Amino acid sequence: MLTDERHDAIRQQLAQTGKVLAVDLAQQFGVSEDTIRRDLRELARQGVCRRVYGGALLPATDQGTLATRSTAFAAQKSQLAEVAASLVQDGQIVFIDAGSTNLAIAHALPRTLSLTVATNAPAIATALADHPSATIIMLGGLYEKSKGACLGPQTVHEVQQIYADLFILGTCAVDASIGVTALDPAEAEVKRAMLAQSNTLLIAASPEKLGTIAPFKIADVAAIDHLIVDSNTPSLHLAQFEAADVQVHRLPG
Repeated sequence: MLTDERHDAIRQQLAQTGKVLAVDLAQQFGVSEDTIRRDLRELARQGVCRRVYGGALLPATDQGTLATRSTAFAAQKSQLAEVAASLVQDGQIVFIDAGSTNLAIAHALPRTLSLTVATNAPAIATALADHPSATIIMLGGLYEKSKGACLGPQTVHEVQQIYADLFILGTCAVDASIGVTALDPAEAEVKRAMLAQSNTLLIAASPEKLGTIAPFKIADVAAIDHLIVDSNTPSLHLAQFEAADVQVHRLPG
């Protein structure tokens, strides 16, 4: 098999499964692992994948502004939001950071639910403004328009003054091997701070976020308590999360 043919086959496998292992590819193509590592280095240089120990993953991509992201996978995000909202308990203090799926969750929270929400996202605070039983804490900081969120040292400081029962994390990328990662270092810092102040971590992951990796680490997969995913998520992929004691909630097919 020619190099270009291998590269095309690797691209196809990445698109289908989100990850590849060097040892498996070497056996599949009848070449050495060194050859596969060279292939993966070249594909990573092209932006096709991100290399990790033993193989490669699809890279997470910036989905644009919050308004743009809100229209992508809108139906799935609405369904994910309903499940996430059902896991929020009366009387809880909840961190909800910025994200299009998290915005859908804010809209889905039952109006009979009494809770306190601390958020660094003005859109989420606005979504809850007419919620009759929600107390809203708006976290300050430098407002990043592209992220729809307040970020930076002031935000982190304000987060550190609050102890929450639950953190609903807006994820850029989540993978069973690598964990939860973000595209922006300032976002990752705020998310890590919220996680450190919370008892429970919940992630509702839309299809384009699963099996991908971004540059900045937030948490290992074992930190996730609840993971809500689309009905089409492969069972084999979910088994890896369950092996790490993550409670997986799969949308009905």
